[in-house]
Amino acid sequence: MWLELQIFGFRALWSPYFLMFVIGLGLVYYLITGPLRHKFGGDVRPTIKQQVMFYVGLILLYIVKGAPIDILSHIMLTAHMIQMAFYYIVFPILIIKGIPVWIWEKVVYKPVIKPLLIFLTKPLISLLLFNTLFSLYHLPVIFDFAKSSQIAHTAISIIILFAAFIVWLPILAPLKEFDRMPPLGKIFYIFASGVLITPACVLIIFADTPLYAAYTQDGAWVQALSLCVPGDVLQGIAISGPELFSPMSTLEDQQLGGIFMKIMQEITYGIILARVFFGWFTKESLKVDPLPSESR
Repeated sequence: MWLELQIFGFRALWSPYFLMFVIGLGLVYYLITGPLRHKFGGDVRPTIKQQVMFYVGLILLYIVKGAPIDILSHIMLTAHMIQMAFYYIVFPILIIKGIPVWIWEKVVYKPVIKPLLIFLTKPLISLLLFNTLFSLYHLPVIFDFAKSSQIAHTAISIIILFAAFIVWLPILAPLKEFDRMPPLGKIFYIFASGVLITPACVLIIFADTPLYAAYTQDGAWVQALSLCVPGDVLQGIAISGPELFSPMSTLEDQQLGGIFMKIMQEITYGIILARVFFGWFTKESLKVDPLPSESR
């Protein structure tokens, strides 16, 4: 497969401009949280753990949106689902945990932003916002539309990513304003999120025919490829279809993609669920009154 992908060229495979953008984000984070933090009202540097999580998040961002997996996501639905799983589920967690509290305060406590985020992070709203948008995106008519236009693809991707950050804020709660649920409520919240994302995965896994024109029809497939492959490169190569790059049939690829998305979601949610549960268990155990000492 790797040899076949070489025909698209270095720029399409490795997205050097996007790499520069990601490096720029890392540099901005380093300057704002390091040498220039006092100019932005920062008092302490982020911890080593926070820095590692933020930079790992940026590396993950480049891997799923800039490295070859991005072009593969326009060829195979499995690659698309791998991209979605890390981009919408794992990446927001790393970035939220990597940003120090004082930056959250600077951003969130703005007159317009604070009431908006307080409203959007109400558990029911945040759950429905992300899972509804994610499910609607994978309806064939919307999915194929998103793959047909660079503007539509970018806009939809950013909107869902914003919703992905919103859905994690009540759980990770970088500020007390977001920490409005008791531990048991957070457990039900995570469980409910896993249930709500299931219909989209079921639609993809159990469909008995290929759902998306972007992976089956020549015109739609080439249009989807044009989102990440320069036009002059596409015009200069002759390719028969996505089957050239995949050992699976279109239907098998579609089913595997849905299965991977569901498994990745379950693993990530399970880790966060365990973290919430054991944090709650530890806190509750500390409240237990010690046994009275034996009188002498």
